[in-house]
Amino acid sequence: MPNNKRPVPRKPAKQAEEPDYDALAQNLVDLALEITEREDLDPPTLAAREQDLTTLVRRLLRRKHDEVLYGAVELALYTGPECGRYLRERVDEEAATLLVRQDDGTELEIDAFMIPLFVHSTGGLKAEEAFADDAAYEELVDSFRGAGLASADTRIVLARWLYDLDGVDRVRYSELQEMLREAVQVLRSKKLVAAPTIEASMRPWRDGGYGPEDDAMQLRFLLGFSLKRADDPFYKVPKDEAAADAYFEARMARYRMWAGSMAPVLQRCLAADPTGVELNFLYQDLFYGAKEQGLAELGMLATLAEVNLRLDEQDRDPERIKAVVAPVQADGQGVLRINLYPLDGGAPLCTVDKPLDPGAELEGELADLCDALGTLGLDGVLLARGFDAGGQPEEAEPYLTA
Repeated sequence: MPNNKRPVPRKPAKQAEEPDYDALAQNLVDLALEITEREDLDPPTLAAREQDLTTLVRRLLRRKHDEVLYGAVELALYTGPECGRYLRERVDEEAATLLVRQDDGTELEIDAFMIPLFVHSTGGLKAEEAFADDAAYEELVDSFRGAGLASADTRIVLARWLYDLDGVDRVRYSELQEMLREAVQVLRSKKLVAAPTIEASMRPWRDGGYGPEDDAMQLRFLLGFSLKRADDPFYKVPKDEAAADAYFEARMARYRMWAGSMAPVLQRCLAADPTGVELNFLYQDLFYGAKEQGLAELGMLATLAEVNLRLDEQDRDPERIKAVVAPVQADGQGVLRINLYPLDGGAPLCTVDKPLDPGAELEGELADLCDALGTLGLDGVLLARGFDAGGQPEEAEPYLTA
C-alpha cells in the first residue's frame, strides 16, 4: 500500500549565532585597560593578559572582524589616552605582521613596512613614470640588506607603486593581512604568482591639481614586505633598556646612511627626469606606524604654514613676537593652541589651533610643536597650562630644548 503519511518536516539547521561585536570590542578594551593600569598585576599575570590580548586580536584578524577592531580602538581612546594608544599600537602591529609555520615546524614572520616620503617636484609626480627603471628598482630592493636594515637571510619585495595617503588610508586590517599572505607566496615561489589584493591596493592617485610649472610637495609611501625566520637574532631587541636604546640608535644611523646613499636611486625610480625630484625621508616603520608618521608630519607642515601666514599678516618683525602653546578644548576636541603675542604685551595677535590625536602622548606632541615653532625666527616659545578668557597664558614657562 502506498504510504500516504505526510512527511515530517526537516528541522531547519540552527543558524550560527552572530558574534556580539560590542562585547568582543569591550573585551579588548578591558584587557588593554588592565594591562596599562597594571597596578595589581604581578609579572606572570601581566604576561598572561598581554598574551590573551594578542590571541584575541589575531583571532579577529583571521575572521576579518575589522569592525570589532576599529570599534575597540575608538572605544579605548575614549576610555583613556594610554589605553587607546596601547591598543591601537598592538592592533596595528599585529595587522602588519603574519606568522607562517613551515612543514619542518620552523616559523617565518612576514611584515608589511612602509617608508613615507615627501617628494618635491615641478608639476607633481606622474604615475606612469614610477618604477619604469628596472635596474634602479632591483638596486633599491637589494639595498635593504646591503645597508644593514635587514639580515642577510631576509627576503624582501617592494610594490612597484608609490601609494598616496588616500590609497594607504583605504587599506583595512583584513586587507593588509591578505596582502601579507600573497607576499609570502610571491617570496617563496620561483614562479610568477598572482597577488590580486596587492594589485587592487595600487589605486590611482588623487589629482593634486598641479599645473606643469607649479612647485609640488606630495606625500607618498614606499611599501615593502620582508620575510625572515621568526627567531632571526638580527631583529631581537635587547631587554636591557640601555642596550635597547643603543640598538635603535644604531639602526637609525644605518637608516640615515641608507637614505642619503639611495636617494639618487629612488629618484630614478620615481621620475623620468630624476634631477627634477627632491626627497625628504621619514623613518621606516610597519604599515600603520608609517601612515601615522606621514599624517603627523603633514599636520605639522600645515600648522607651520598657517603660523607663517599669520606672521606675514603682522606689521612687525617675527623677532618681536613670541609664541605660547597650551593644550585646550575647542568644540569638544583636544587641540594644541598657539597664541602669538607682541613683546610689549597685550592681547594675542592671532590664534592657530593644531588638532590633537586623542591617543597621542601629550608631552611628545607639545615638544614636537615647540621645536617646530623654534625654527620660525620668533623671539621665543613658551609652554602654558592654558589660557584665560582674555587669551592670556596661565603659568607660562619658556620652552627649553633638550
